[in-house]
Amino acid sequence: MNSWDAGLAGLLAATMGVSLLANALVLLCLLHSAALRRPAPALFTLNLTCGNLLGTVVNMPLTLAAVVAQRQPAGDRLCRLVAFLDTFLASNAMLSMAALGLDRWAAVVFPLRYRARVRPRGAALLVAYTWLHALAFPAAALARSWLGFHAPSASCALCSRRPDERLRFALFSGAFHALSFLLALLVLCATYLKVLRVARAHCRRIDVITMQTLVLLVDIHPSVRERCLEEQRRRRQRATRKISTFIGTFLLCFAPYVLTRLVELSATVPIASHWGVLSKCLAYSKAASDPFVYSLLRHQYRQSCKEILTRLFHRRSLRSSGLAGGSHSQNTLPVAE
Repeated sequence: MNSWDAGLAGLLAATMGVSLLANALVLLCLLHSAALRRPAPALFTLNLTCGNLLGTVVNMPLTLAAVVAQRQPAGDRLCRLVAFLDTFLASNAMLSMAALGLDRWAAVVFPLRYRARVRPRGAALLVAYTWLHALAFPAAALARSWLGFHAPSASCALCSRRPDERLRFALFSGAFHALSFLLALLVLCATYLKVLRVARAHCRRIDVITMQTLVLLVDIHPSVRERCLEEQRRRRQRATRKISTFIGTFLLCFAPYVLTRLVELSATVPIASHWGVLSKCLAYSKAASDPFVYSLLRHQYRQSCKEILTRLFHRRSLRSSGLAGGSHSQNTLPVAE
């Protein structure tokens, strides 16, 4: 194994560790806090988190083993099963992000009617649709025997080894990526750009009120006026930064792998193995970044993490004090006798 393979293996191992810890922490927060589970969009977050954990436990270790061993890491049957799971989880994750974008759009554009429109039953139906949509393509690929070990990306994924089926497999792959990656990207761009437009309109209204207040309060201290103007600038940048993070991480993680698989359909363009594995690592890294982008950076999740850590430290202190008290009582018993 050369230095490139060792670096890719280290990147995969680091991605796997971060993804496992971060998604497990999100799941713990959802189990711990009833306030986080109460909103209907929590179903989208739960669906995304469970899918990320499943992919981290099943798909990433096999890819890591293939990179280290430089060969197919498992038998054909197990590889087909993992490829089915990989295709399903990738499509399900993209559609879950699109569902979260639709939820943010509804919350910002229709704030007064949001709770009446977005209910747990509707969220459950949307999650069920994402599952059916995501299951359709791997089921069709399994029926056509288009699942197996993909050597350029060192992973079990969509692939076809029969030259006579190249055209049909190309059409199938194009439809799969169009109805998963491209569809999710269009939904994300449409919803978040509308959210950004509404957020900027709200910021302009707040800025007008703030400036009118500053004009009326002519004797206000310059430092207070400067802080108000700085808060205006920070408020305008906050929405742009968040939306850029949502769309940017989606493109950065999924676009290289999707474009690589589409370019690969052309027989004239060979794909280097190191680039294929790197693009697959970037696709896996979405599972490590999702907990931070959608959950752990929010105030409610940070508060839930603090409560979980406080309880753990409290239990440890009680156990240590109990053990100390028990040893002290054992030491004093002979003296009492």
